[in-house]
Amino acid sequence: MKRIITITFLAFICFAIHAQSMTGTWRMEPKPGEEIVLAKNLGNFMPRPDAVVDEITKKSTAAWRVANFDWIKEHCGVIEPPVVQDYLKIFPEVSEMPLDEQPYMPMSWKLSLENNETVLHCYLRMPADLLTNFWLAGEETCIVDMETGAQYRIRRTEPDTYRQHFDVKAKKGDVVDLRVFFAPLPETTKEVSIYGLPNWNLMGWKQKVENSRTGTFTMTYDQSYDTIPRFHKPRLLKEHMSEDKPYDLQNWNTWKVLTDAHLIKPQPDNTMALWLTPEATYIAVAYEQNWTSEYWGFEKGTMLIDEAGRQYKLREVQGVPMGETFFMEGHAGDYIAYLEVYEPLPHGISTFTMVVPEGEPFNAWGANWSGQVLHNLSVKQLRENQKLFNYYPRIIVK
Repeated sequence: MKRIITITFLAFICFAIHAQSMTGTWRMEPKPGEEIVLAKNLGNFMPRPDAVVDEITKKSTAAWRVANFDWIKEHCGVIEPPVVQDYLKIFPEVSEMPLDEQPYMPMSWKLSLENNETVLHCYLRMPADLLTNFWLAGEETCIVDMETGAQYRIRRTEPDTYRQHFDVKAKKGDVVDLRVFFAPLPETTKEVSIYGLPNWNLMGWKQKVENSRTGTFTMTYDQSYDTIPRFHKPRLLKEHMSEDKPYDLQNWNTWKVLTDAHLIKPQPDNTMALWLTPEATYIAVAYEQNWTSEYWGFEKGTMLIDEAGRQYKLREVQGVPMGETFFMEGHAGDYIAYLEVYEPLPHGISTFTMVVPEGEPFNAWGANWSGQVLHNLSVKQLRENQKLFNYYPRIIVK
């Protein structure tokens, strides 16, 4: 049975906690024409579409890969939205790496009160001078107050692209501001859920808001690190399944056969846990083994992306070959975990994105080597999952 390789996080809690706290006050006094920021988010990372340059005009064009709501045929042509000049002030954590060196682009957004309306600013860094086949919002777009259940339905968009596909024109690399307007949220709103903006992954997104005029805040920074996790490393059982030939992805008889995977208590597939250390980030994934011999693989291009867009490469998966499909021999009914080692994530981040590239197609029953982008993975939650990955010897009852 073919496995889709998704990354999982693993950790063993055995660290000393040293926390620092900072307490203070903030105050928001609305004035005519003033903007009050309720929330902002660097957003999910989307694959940057490839651009094609016209030899005559030297202008570049890119097509958005995902055509949301493609059953809606309305198209409003080319729009030229305002360009944001202070984007790096809004999101100072964004990498200033040249656009052409960033395979993934953040879909950032900001929610604010302006002129007695709630405004959702959807930021888009232009991957080309013209981006075609884009979508912003339609009748599904709304904000729900999570305490009262009140639905704040979309009023309009600026530029006017409501319920239409459109093309965006601006200079490549510029950040444009697509705006969605709603009725003003009351001061009592503490948390909202945002719907109907799929290109920003706002389809039931839960978000805390800073909506009171005055208040206090306490920020705690966890300065602890984890100890390096110790896993059973798989061992090589056979160099080839049955044919003594060089490795060939299209011939499973040439694949390596491993055994003695790290065993754990039963967990749902893709359960994650995480270790942070100064030298490396350790990630593991829990899988159910459905067959005595089951094939797996880990792509070399797998990476993590932090909140600032910086990338952290996969160094190794302990005990298994990288960039090769292989068999793991065990028992049907085993629950196993692989330990992956990445370049170290910066300490203090709260979420990150995991990117698993699509693998090369191959001939095998059930093959499905699709890629994945997993957004907003919580460092706190994944570190709490460490205890789920203690070694658990196989128990056989006859």
